Amino acid sequence: MNHRNTLNKYWQTIVIVSTGSLHDSHWGLVAGFALRLLRVVILISLWRMVISGSEAVSGMSLEAVMTYTLIAEIFANQMSIRTALSDTLWQGIIANRLLRPIGIYGQFLAEMIGDWIPALVLHSLPLFLIAPLLGVEVGPANWMAGLWFGLSITLGIAVGDALDVLFTGCMVFLEQSVHALTQIRDAVSVLLLGAVIPLALFPWHIGDVITWLPFASLASAPLRIYTGTGDPHFLIALQAGWAVVLWPLAHALWCHNRERLVSHGG
Repeated sequence: MNHRNTLNKYWQTIVIVSTGSLHDSHWGLVAGFALRLLRVVILISLWRMVISGSEAVSGMSLEAVMTYTLIAEIFANQMSIRTALSDTLWQGIIANRLLRPIGIYGQFLAEMIGDWIPALVLHSLPLFLIAPLLGVEVGPANWMAGLWFGLSITLGIAVGDALDVLFTGCMVFLEQSVHALTQIRDAVSVLLLGAVIPLALFPWHIGDVITWLPFASLASAPLRIYTGTGDPHFLIALQAGWAVVLWPLAHALWCHNRERLVSHGG
């Protein structure tokens, strides 16, 4: 019964957050979709100019690269994990979160999922449906790739959550501005996630090195599995390994910083 009540609290949090954004301006929702569509169209157009349709570059055909780009945009939020933890700390309201009758990690995860739902329905689903109009094959390389992708993106979210806690923990430990942290994190993410530019297209085999880093587990790994351009067994094992390594570190850093939260509203 206790587990059922806890799950219900998380579910209610997801519902509240997901419906909250529906009160925003409809023009804002339309503008958000238009900007995402424009970004996809520009990237696909660039790949068509750079890669010839008859040749593969680093093992990736033009069709695979375009599918990679579209799926990266459809699941953009799931491949670039952000929770409200750092903002909550910086605003000095973390004490209120600690008093809630649900776990600190779980409540931020539930809010993040709630934020995803409107974006998936209003932005991602329309992009998926209009993919044929853009000349992009939106389906996975095969049905097994689709199944592996589901597991891979779930592991990527687990790794991303751990990294989010670690980044925030470093902000508290070093007593740095959340804005400085965000700038560093965004700069690192653009290069290392492999969401905008597939790591296989990096020169001098740099992408092979980045593949081993935890950031690549968020976007590059599931996208390579989806397009059939990566070994799912290796990539999923790597993701699982990073999740096992990073979560104990994240939890340990969080526990260490609890005494320091007084400066952030704790």
